[in-house]
Amino acid sequence: MPEAELFLLFVRPFNRAGIRYVIGGSVAAIFYGEPRLTNDVDFVTFLNEADIQRLPEFFPPSDFYLPPVAAITAEVAREQRGHFNIIHLNTSFKADVYPTGRDELNAWAFRNKRRIEFQGETLVLAPPEYVIIRKLEYFRAGGSEKHLRDIRAMLAVSGEQMDRPALNELIQQRGLQAEWQRASA
Repeated sequence: MPEAELFLLFVRPFNRAGIRYVIGGSVAAIFYGEPRLTNDVDFVTFLNEADIQRLPEFFPPSDFYLPPVAAITAEVAREQRGHFNIIHLNTSFKADVYPTGRDELNAWAFRNKRRIEFQGETLVLAPPEYVIIRKLEYFRAGGSEKHLRDIRAMLAVSGEQMDRPALNELIQQRGLQAEWQRASA
């Protein structure tokens, strides 16, 4: 498991604020696969104006770096690829926050999310198929082998839990066949 105290620094405030999220990226890959080090947690979020205005209440400046509300509002308004960071000041552990925008894959992740209990907290994980697709996209963009290792670990540990027809359809839709071939070899 990732260092729970670190990623829970962000999960707890999101849960208390009632903000809808799914955890993706490395932390989700660890839950579906094998432990490894990570220095961040990825959240895909639905944020409305009221949520944005309340973020400083849940991530106070004494403990967290949070971009100005106007910057967050601008990122949430993007139809695709919106992004901002929240950083815990004492540990430098970071949350990458990706507003859902109009990305159909993000909407699919919310429809297929998985809730688990972990150390007294409810975590909302993106489904493993979503995590694999995003990791294939990150691999295509940057070539980092860590994404392929994460995918292989997820397949070994959680492969039986996956919706293979849905995964195959998403791979086809996003043109990730070559990357998938490398990951699943």
